Amino acid sequence: MSPKGSRGGAASGTKMTPSDASRIQSSQTKAGNDTSKGSFPARAQASAAKNTAGSPPSSKAAGKGPKA
Repeated sequence: MSPKGSRGGAASGTKMTPSDASRIQSSQTKAGNDTSKGSFPARAQASAAKNTAGSPPSSKAAGKGPKA
């Protein structure tokens, strides 16, 4: 096992997305687990919101200049 482990998170470079958080929260709710403040699903949702807060809306035309 590597020194950092293979648990994901910030060390893996993959950021939590709203879709990821939704999937986590849904599965935990269906299983009857806690989804209140401080739970893993709540932290996942907060992380996803933080990751998308400063990013511009995605668009197929993003990065392209106006047509001349």
